Amino acid sequence: MEKTLAIINQMERDGVLDRYAIGGAIAATLYVEPIQTYDLDVFVIFPVSPSGLISASPIYTYLAAHGYRAEGEAINIEGWPVQFLPVFNPLTDEALTMAQEVKFGDTPTRVLTAEHLAAIMLQTGRPKDYARLAQFIESGVLNQNRFQEILERHNLGARWVQFRQRFAGDMP
Repeated sequence: MEKTLAIINQMERDGVLDRYAIGGAIAATLYVEPIQTYDLDVFVIFPVSPSGLISASPIYTYLAAHGYRAEGEAINIEGWPVQFLPVFNPLTDEALTMAQEVKFGDTPTRVLTAEHLAAIMLQTGRPKDYARLAQFIESGVLNQNRFQEILERHNLGARWVQFRQRFAGDMP
């Protein structure tokens, strides 16, 4: 994965990406036990065309020029399927802005904070997100004050109550 991240960092240096951060299952492994996944989720702000539409074309064009090809929903970069996911609401925008700098091997990268990942899981609400959210809670990786502040800012309080009633029992 280090080679994949090096290419993504180069894309940022070359101005193809403004800022990126890793999310999804790969980001979760920074905080909890490894989770089986087949791709690398990279949150980015896509450029807006003059007509107001977002476009992933600059990313695909850049990578195609460097020999990387799309495979389904992802682009295979150095053996890793990478999904470039748009920042699509205030929560994902804040998560990208607040992403923490980490190193993967010798390669610098950014990863969404545990609290933002958990809030995105709650907001997305897929069964696998709820299972991973429960894992975050049980492992104690969340700063509860920070997490509560994020939930309040993004109007996720009611979802949090529903999640806790349904899945979390006596969790903090």
